[in-house]
Amino acid sequence: MTQTSSQARPERRSRFIDKNLWWLMPGPAVLLLFVLTILPLIFNLVLSTQDRFVSAAQPSSFVGLGNYLDILKDERFWNSVWQMTKFTLIAVPAQLVLGLLIALLLNRQVPAQGLVRALILLPMISTPVAIALIWALMFNPQLGVLNYFLETLGLERSLWVADERLAIPALALVDIWQWTPLVAIILLAGLQTMPEEPFEAARIDGASPWQLFWRITWPLLQPTLFAALTLRMIDALKTFDIIEVITQGGPGIASETLNVYAFRAGFEFFRVGYAASLLTMLLLLVTAIAVGVNLLRRTR
Repeated sequence: MTQTSSQARPERRSRFIDKNLWWLMPGPAVLLLFVLTILPLIFNLVLSTQDRFVSAAQPSSFVGLGNYLDILKDERFWNSVWQMTKFTLIAVPAQLVLGLLIALLLNRQVPAQGLVRALILLPMISTPVAIALIWALMFNPQLGVLNYFLETLGLERSLWVADERLAIPALALVDIWQWTPLVAIILLAGLQTMPEEPFEAARIDGASPWQLFWRITWPLLQPTLFAALTLRMIDALKTFDIIEVITQGGPGIASETLNVYAFRAGFEFFRVGYAASLLTMLLLLVTAIAVGVNLLRRTR
């Protein structure tokens, strides 16, 4: 009797696993996602409804939507949204154009193609803080190598990130240099998965290289292009490391994006409740833009 019972237990266990495999397999990943993503998000939302300071001398109090109402009247918030938008509008289109050109070049048979691809990936795999420190030295108005190149070309020296007008474009230049390889690799994958039959038929009909690109390559590449656009827009809107290391949001608040402003509010002004509400607004903005890009992709 005991032996029969011990043999039945593995069978019941096996039947239970087979019957519930649909939730047992993804269960650990869902649990990990909940712990690392959902719980912090819920905590941030709760924190954003409180007027909480780091200092114990000022106890926290529930303010509901008070922080969000203060945000809408905060000129520094609107400035940070504008700087974030300007940074994204400069960096992302340039990355898409340059990435497309590089992808089209790498899609051809070029000498040492593997080595060229590896070298192109170097900016993307480098440590962001290290990259930012190097670019900060290059941007130095007195000792920076960029001004040396300008003087070599007979142009005037520039203040670069020390100039309010040039701070965001200069930071966007760093982002373009670092993340254009990612766009190029994504678009190259799209190019290499295209069917060859439409191109062969078009060549037989006498289509020019431009017609091949505009009539076949471009339409077939658009889904991949929208995927790259979505990824880079989300990432550019959340950029923090290079801005914080190179300018700390300066000069003044000329390059203070929403991410940097939230960092200042939480870790310098110690208004953690207000910082949480700023980050919630950032989440809403990024989500809205990502959804908008996805809807635009579906309409095309």
